[in-house]
Amino acid sequence: MEFVKLADGNQLPLLGLGVWQVPDGGTCEQAVRWALELGYRHIDTAQAYGNEASVGRALRDSGVPRDEVFITTKFYPGSQDPVAEAEQSLRKLGVDQVDLYLVHWPQRGPAWAWPGMERARERGLAKSIGVSNFGADDLDQVVAAGSVVPAVNQIQFSAVEYRQGLVGACRRHHIVPEAYSPLGTGRHLGNKRVRAVAEHAGRTPAQVLLRWCVQRGIPIIPKSTHRERIAENAQVFDFTLSDEDMAALDALDRTKGTSKALERRWWR
Repeated sequence: MEFVKLADGNQLPLLGLGVWQVPDGGTCEQAVRWALELGYRHIDTAQAYGNEASVGRALRDSGVPRDEVFITTKFYPGSQDPVAEAEQSLRKLGVDQVDLYLVHWPQRGPAWAWPGMERARERGLAKSIGVSNFGADDLDQVVAAGSVVPAVNQIQFSAVEYRQGLVGACRRHHIVPEAYSPLGTGRHLGNKRVRAVAEHAGRTPAQVLLRWCVQRGIPIIPKSTHRERIAENAQVFDFTLSDEDMAALDALDRTKGTSKALERRWWR
């Protein structure tokens, strides 16, 4: 497993398993157990997903030591207190601390929850804190308001959503951008250019899309509940895309290099 170093000194695995839209129960537990068996060392969940308890059960059943697994969860900004919600997440996960705690999206403004996130870190509930779905302007406000700079900004990011302006804003603040939906929830796998690059590289469409992110220095958390796909998604560290193939994938961007996290917000 390869890692990226965060500004606070902690290390984030470049590959993780995301469990968005995976229902609480056996399906989630099995996916997490498979991922850990296959060498994944990062599991990404959230309070809004409703499956933290399943992640915790799978971690305990896996036999993998807690200190070898990086766990991310996210504060649901419809709630009031990041500290209280973190404590509840820890109970569900069955752990004493998460490795990364994110504000899930900037509802009610980007900075209001940040003091509570800092308190959660000070109390040892999370090793690192960060944000998700924050655009460049949102990041500026959080950095200006807080005493701790977010370690991570988890964003919708792929070759088709190549948010170069937002990545640049993250880098300026020494924030690591992390990609969710790097496969476009499967939509990008049938793209003709992606398939052509995959054929040229001798890899699958999923692998070249994930490798594109890795070569950009962006950690990835692809989601799957199928063992063979979880295994396939992990096989991205033993090859390198050519400059030509990287450029071909770069050209898929539909965001025009935006500094926004999303084209359309789902919150009010």
